[in-house]
Amino acid sequence: MRLIKKHTYKGTITLETGLHIGGSKSTLDIGGLDSPVIKTAKGIPYIPGSSLKGKLRSLLALKEKATDINKESENLLKLFGSSEKDKEQKTRLIFRDALLDTDKFKEIFNNSELLIGEYTEEKYENTIDRTTGKTKNGGLRQIERVPAGAVFNFEIILDEYDVDSDNIETFKSTLKKGFDILEKDYLGGSGTRGYGQVSIKADWEEES
Repeated sequence: MRLIKKHTYKGTITLETGLHIGGSKSTLDIGGLDSPVIKTAKGIPYIPGSSLKGKLRSLLALKEKATDINKESENLLKLFGSSEKDKEQKTRLIFRDALLDTDKFKEIFNNSELLIGEYTEEKYENTIDRTTGKTKNGGLRQIERVPAGAVFNFEIILDEYDVDSDNIETFKSTLKKGFDILEKDYLGGSGTRGYGQVSIKADWEEES
C-alpha cells in the first residue's frame, strides 16, 4: 500500500458551554479542586487528539448502530483503523491535539474575576443518592472547566493510499458527518449535565 497524498482538515472548536476533559490531580491540597482538566506542561488546557478521535468514532459507530468494532462498516474500519484479528486496517487519520487559542482567550476574558486560574473556571456539583435524595460522599465537588467562548484550533490529516482512489470522498464526507453529529452531542465529561456543547468550523485545505 503506497501513500499518495495527505489531506489536511483544519478548523476551530468553539465552546458553547464549559468543557471538562479530566486530567491528573498532582496534589492533594486541602480545598483544592476535586476534578481538574487536562493541561499541557505550561498549564494550558487542550483537547487530546485521542479524545477527539475516540468521540468521533463512537458517534459514527452509533449512527451505524454498531455496538462494537466487529459490527463497524468497512468504511469506518478503513478510516479509523483496526487491530482486530481478521479485520486489520491501517488508520487513515492522524489527530493532532487541539490547542487553545490563548490570544483569543485573553481578548475575550481579559483577566475575568470569574476565572480561578489563567484559563479555567470552577463549577460546584452535587452527587445525589437517588434512593435517599441526599448528597453522596458528604458534600459538593469542585469541577474545573474551560469556560464557554474558548476556542481551540485543531488539525486532522487524512492519508490517501493507492487503494483509496474510489473511497477518498467518502472518507471526507464521513469525517464531516462525525463533526456534524458531535455538534448535536457533547465533548468531554458530564455532557448530560450541560457540559461540552461545541460548534465547529473547518474545511479541507489544499492537498499535498
